[in-house]
Amino acid sequence: MLNESIRYHHDQLHCDQVALEDIIKSVGTPVYIYSLPRTLSNLTRIQRAFAAVQPHIHYSAKANSNLAVLKTLVEAGIGIDVVSRGEIQRSLLAGARPANIVFAGVGKTADEIRYALEIGVGWFNVENVAELAFINATAKPFQKPRVALRLNPDIPAPTHRHIATGHKGAKFGLSIATVKDILSQRHTYSNVDIAGLHIHIGSQLHNTEATQQAIEIALDCIRPYPDIRTLNIGGGLAVAYSQDDPVPDWETFAAAVTPLLTGYDVILEPGRSIIADAGILAMTVLYTKEQATERFLITDASMAELIRPALYEAHHEIIPVRRESDRDESRYHIVGPICESADALGHDVPLPALQSGEYLAALTAGAYGMVMASNYNQRLRPPEVVVERDGKTWRIARQRETWDDLVRNDVVV
Repeated sequence: MLNESIRYHHDQLHCDQVALEDIIKSVGTPVYIYSLPRTLSNLTRIQRAFAAVQPHIHYSAKANSNLAVLKTLVEAGIGIDVVSRGEIQRSLLAGARPANIVFAGVGKTADEIRYALEIGVGWFNVENVAELAFINATAKPFQKPRVALRLNPDIPAPTHRHIATGHKGAKFGLSIATVKDILSQRHTYSNVDIAGLHIHIGSQLHNTEATQQAIEIALDCIRPYPDIRTLNIGGGLAVAYSQDDPVPDWETFAAAVTPLLTGYDVILEPGRSIIADAGILAMTVLYTKEQATERFLITDASMAELIRPALYEAHHEIIPVRRESDRDESRYHIVGPICESADALGHDVPLPALQSGEYLAALTAGAYGMVMASNYNQRLRPPEVVVERDGKTWRIARQRETWDDLVRNDVVV
């Protein structure tokens, strides 16, 4: 999706004031490119939408953990939501204070928990009774950590089944009965401060009703405990991946849920909604191909760089970097070099006839793109470029991997 930062100017695709071709010719393809101005603009819009409850915002690092992105958001004054020690360490490198880190995740290891206690993370989002018991037993020598119990409200989220997390068959969270049982015996967990509840029923939510229901269930759980005043409502704010994507805007979402949250300390953990439409994946057309009645554009980007279409059947708009209105359009399958039939970035994409060497861009690729990239088929993971906050200058924020990187940890005997 085009926006105020990712747009055409004189028929050339730009990221803010930088022509994509200038970046591509310097660093090659495939390459991820992020707009820091758009990232900050998205953050500001979320803050304004939820202003009625003045939430503590913690950016979800799993969406995009590039250090330049993290540093930009930390400097904007928000915290970070993490799910691993690696994400904690990247957040610290980006300048985050431990007290502004929320440590979530369904499978925290003993070493990760000890490390988080040692540095003093701000919150643990707890998903298992045994996890809570371990934190309580391990926390005695440390400052008492704040804990939010992750409630699984048994509500199917209106989203893809792979990113729905609040139904009873999901691995996430604690049942309503378990949460109520823990709260009734908080005194047995004397080394932790069970100070809130956490809910996150899924990502890319297509309406507000399920989230409203989940919040109401959470409020019912903590109503007998007037000292529990924190509710972490997770993320899930949807992003439009096409013009006709039926998703509520953030202002509508906020208007639906904030009346329920008045008087509570609210934590919000957006990820995709901050970074998705600030990023693109640029690629080069290698070959064109016609087979039976199908037309293919074979590119140097693949499911190794952007797995979302193969994993979720996710849609990304794919457009030419240089637009020429006098070319006739046809419909193409945009595919990569990986030896899998699933290696397609788009199907039936309307595009002009392109030649080898021309460039394409997959839009709204800033979230769950590079963080899920792999070396499958021994491919080098791509570089990441950021357009700086001034909108005029750009830099490489992560170098392209090298052939030496692929074997650096191998043990040859």
